[in-house]
Amino acid sequence: MTRVLNAGRIEPVSGEMRSAVVFLHGYGANGADLLGLADVLGEHLPDTLFVAPDAPEQCAGAPFGFQWFPIPWIDGSSEEESRQGLYRAAEDLNAFLDGLMVDEDLLPEQVMLFGFSQGTMMSLHVAPRREEAVAGICAFSGRLLEPELLADETECKPAILLVHGDADEVVPVQALPQAAEALQQAGWKEVYAHIMKGTGHGIAQDGLSVALAFMRERLGY
Repeated sequence: MTRVLNAGRIEPVSGEMRSAVVFLHGYGANGADLLGLADVLGEHLPDTLFVAPDAPEQCAGAPFGFQWFPIPWIDGSSEEESRQGLYRAAEDLNAFLDGLMVDEDLLPEQVMLFGFSQGTMMSLHVAPRREEAVAGICAFSGRLLEPELLADETECKPAILLVHGDADEVVPVQALPQAAEALQQAGWKEVYAHIMKGTGHGIAQDGLSVALAFMRERLGY
């Protein structure tokens, strides 16, 4: 049984909606953590709805935040518990995306995923396994989980922008080339990358600018 994800939202600046950006937050955070980016992005994406769901589980490592799945080296869970948590959260996220598209009358190519850290891991796991490709994925400061399963389980190949800080102390920057290589080996044609110089585990202005250009192009601005 899927769990309902509570989501904050910011309506399109123009008052007319023709696309949506779904923010997927990191471990121990919540939807509001990324939704603030809509204030910066909205004027450049005026016909875009921004939504930011909270992950489905209370976070053991950060009591006031949420997690998509447990992380063994932080919370002491087992690898199997982490994997099962990922699969459960994937069902929840798929149900959320399906509901969003129905409720807002949007096609997959009108929906962009924007993930940070564990939210990136969710984006890169879920989107390729959906029947129809979303407009694209902005994947910040995360990693590609289970790369060995990707080629066999891929249903579609949305465009992907990988962005990472070269001083990331949480998820090493090496995760970016590793993800890019696995995606290309699985047949991806559209994989783009940007390294944020001198940036730790966060989103710097240069990375956000590259992501905005990617989103504007994919969403038809």
